Order: sequence, then C-alpha cells, then structure tokens
Amino acid sequence: MLRDIGRALKEGHFNEPPPINEIIGPVKDRAEPSGVVVRAGRIAAEWGDIERVDMTFSATKSFLSLCAGIAFDRGLIPDIHAPVRELVDDGGFASEQNRSITWAQLLQLTSEWQGGLWGKPDSIDHNRDLSLPPGQSNDKGLQRTMQPPGTHWEYNDVRVNRLALALLRVFKEPLPHVLKREIMDPIGASDTWQWHGYRNSYVDINGQQMQSVSGGAHWGGGLWISTLDQARIGLLMLNKGQWNGRQIISEEWIAESVRPCPLNANYGLMWWLNAVGEQAPAASRSSFFAKGVGANIIWIDPENDMVTVTRWIDKESFPKFAEKVVQSIR
Repeated sequence: MLRDIGRALKEGHFNEPPPINEIIGPVKDRAEPSGVVVRAGRIAAEWGDIERVDMTFSATKSFLSLCAGIAFDRGLIPDIHAPVRELVDDGGFASEQNRSITWAQLLQLTSEWQGGLWGKPDSIDHNRDLSLPPGQSNDKGLQRTMQPPGTHWEYNDVRVNRLALALLRVFKEPLPHVLKREIMDPIGASDTWQWHGYRNSYVDINGQQMQSVSGGAHWGGGLWISTLDQARIGLLMLNKGQWNGRQIISEEWIAESVRPCPLNANYGLMWWLNAVGEQAPAASRSSFFAKGVGANIIWIDPENDMVTVTRWIDKESFPKFAEKVVQSIR
C-alpha cells in the first residue's frame, strides 16, 4: 500500500467510485514494515519500530469481537444467537430483512443486514472478493438479491459498522472506553493507541453525544495501534483470555471466537482461522489471525506457543514468512 494512505484510499484501493468512496474518518501515513515474534511469552525477534502507532485496517474487527465478548461475559448480551433487536431498538433491526439477525451472524459476517449507515449503503460491499488485488473487482458494489440472515457469507464493512453501533447501544459508553478499561489497561498496553469513527458517526446515548467507531479503515478511522500492543492482544488470545493469572475475557468466549462459521471454515467471530490451511499452509491448523490491509496481521499459534505481528509486508509474502518462522522453531 502507498505510504500516503489517504491518497491510496482516494485513488481506488477499495474500487469504489466517487462520491461513495468519500473518506469520512481520519487517516495517517503508514510507516516502514515492522513486526515481532513472541515465543513462550518472550520476544524472540523484532524488526522496525514496534512502538510506532499505525492504522491497522480490518484487524480492528477482532477488537470488536473482544468488545462483544466483554458484553457477553458481563451479561449484557446473554445469548449471541438471539436477535439483536431484543436489545437494540434504534430502527436498524426493525425491517423484515433485519429483524431476525443475531449477534452471532453479525460477528460471523452472515447477517445480510440491509440498509445504510454513516452515508454508506450495505450494497457498497455486495459481491466483494477478497482474493482480488486492490482496486480490482468485477462485481463489487453491484446490488444483488438479499438472502435470509445466516445463509450467505459476505465481507461487508457497512455491516461491521452496524455491529459497532449495536455494541455502543448495549454498553451505553464508547467502545474505546470499554476496550481500555476491560482489556488494554489490564494487559499493560500503552496509552498510545486510538480507535476512531467517522465525522458523522455520532449518536445520542442517554443525552450524550458518543462516537460510534468503525471496524476498519475502509473510509478512514478504525484502530490505530503499535505492533507491541497488538502482540499483547495476541498473547491474551493465546492464553485463552488469561493475563498474569487473571481471567480478562472468558475462555468460553475465546473458544467461541475460533469456532468455524457454518458457512465459512476460514472464519470465526471476526477472527480468521487456519483450519484448512488457507491463511498460511505452513502454520498449524490451530492458528488463527486478526488481519487487515497491508498484511497487518496478528498470528496466534497455540500449537507452538507463539504470537507474531506483521505490518506493511506484501500480502502474498505472508505464507512464505509463516513458513520461515515455523522452520526456525523446529
């Protein structure tokens, strides 16, 4: 990706015509590649500036999943297989198409939620093909016939943002506050990370204006975080939600997060899975990943007691990188 991320987005990285491609959240230039390998709880290798804060694009989705896990653990969402409308009454789940959508379906990207949010229609990501190079897509954005919720898997950032808004409604406080208090502070993360929404993503919660964050940087915004802080999140997941003997997030939620979606064996609750070796053939089949544009990847490998974070390498190079890492520890 270009170092000037704002320019990259404007010039069609996500293959969207103006004005629908308008950037509505903040962006920042990217840095040089960086990364870290943590084995048995210790840094085994590092490169680049691992403390620099960078945009992390869709790796943000996995942090949304963690927030949903906190809501589940605290009893705010007692059942992720229950309809969202039972807890969120803002009109977004009132239509015939949307009324049966569950939390699990939003997290697994099978919701088929229909509507617009923050000026972006859900159809902007219809027919999105993640296998194509940036800026190329044959049918992306062409409206298709909607399917019943839970019957079609689609990588759709508008629906991810709808989940973020639903979680804000449930917590009644900004998700960055929840993430900081419940996860980042307890695991000793730095105070340099930021989680942004859009200039038009403010809503009223109990008389206060709160920003609904985005689940990526498709139109700017999303999580900005250092390599080192991402490694801490990887270690939390590796240790099944425990940190220094304290259960930060339940083991039940971690297990649910890496359970394959019925419609896509490569995806859990906003975590990518390696059950069939598609993410990295050399990595263990128990490996799972937070992934974003620019090969912003947190790779958790339970079998080898290892976490790696990569940033700004070629996407196509990651499987070979994983192979070299695995070879180095044998």
